[in-house]
Amino acid sequence: MTKIQSEQLKQLRDIFNRFDMDRDGSLTQLELAALLRSLGLKPSGDQIHTMLANMDANGNGSIEFDELVETILPDINEEILINQDQLMEVFRSFDRDGNGYITAAELAGQMAKMGHPLTYRELSEMMREADVNGDGVISFNEFAHILGKSAVDYLGLVVSG
Repeated sequence: MTKIQSEQLKQLRDIFNRFDMDRDGSLTQLELAALLRSLGLKPSGDQIHTMLANMDANGNGSIEFDELVETILPDINEEILINQDQLMEVFRSFDRDGNGYITAAELAGQMAKMGHPLTYRELSEMMREADVNGDGVISFNEFAHILGKSAVDYLGLVVSG
């Protein structure tokens, strides 16, 4: 295995762990979809279902890390992993206290700092849309999911801002 491959494996393991919400060592169809979106891929529901079926070598209905590696590593490239790293960097720029979550105050502060101050209503709408599980904060997975919808526009805004 080359050094690049072992580095990619490590990054892929980090990504896998971030999206394994229940920490059971496998990804559900939903977790797989979020992971793929964070890598800049936008598969449809049917494509995800087919992909899950094709990747699920042991037939248990979820994807373990080795099944993901088997499927993704041959096609993965530096650019995809760089996108993931950039996404984490952007997330960290919002997560001012480094606790792994973005609060409404952190979101408002960072947007204002970037020259895009939000009204209370805009802030509320952004939080409501991004906070999928309703816990009042935005996790990295929720952040990646929401950016999956408009990552190109968003990263352009952040990088230039």
